[in-house]
Amino acid sequence: MFTGIIEDLGTITHLKHDLENLHITLKSKITSELKIDQSVSHNGVCLTVIHIKGDEYTVTAIKETLTKSNLGSLKINDIINLERALKLGDRLDGHIVQGHVDQTAVCTGVNEEKGSWFYTFKYNPNTGNLTIEKGSVTIDGVSLTVVDSKVETFSVAIIPYTQKHTNFKNFKIGSIVNIEFDVIGKYVSKLQELKF
Repeated sequence: MFTGIIEDLGTITHLKHDLENLHITLKSKITSELKIDQSVSHNGVCLTVIHIKGDEYTVTAIKETLTKSNLGSLKINDIINLERALKLGDRLDGHIVQGHVDQTAVCTGVNEEKGSWFYTFKYNPNTGNLTIEKGSVTIDGVSLTVVDSKVETFSVAIIPYTQKHTNFKNFKIGSIVNIEFDVIGKYVSKLQELKF
């Protein structure tokens, strides 16, 4: 379980394909605090640490993860958002994030508004996922509030701190991002579908 509050930015140092899996090695300031078997969110995807050496560690993404997320398109030196799992008793500063990416979306707009930024994303609504005005959404692991919700698009507003300390600063029109929709909204939507 995560909160969507990014702890650090990791740099991809090595990628190794192993059958349908992808081993991802990255360098991060939090590596020294990690341990084998620990769960870490990588651009919003919960992955298990399998190897640690110096200031680098390795995780593995399986085919399902690569299909549902943007991790399959990673390249050496790419920067990704990192968050360690929530500890019981910690403040929930973002919202409840499972680290289970629902689908990807494409960035269709980047607008600077006198110190803040507005990003617009388009996604496939046929998956049954949705956003609501002022609801929560996770983009590449970052907990954000929806400011403009439409059938297949939504926007979020980014403060300068988030812009500086996440990979949002590298987003441009056409960037593919990971989306995790609000878990409570997903259950409510499913219940309505089942007509309980």
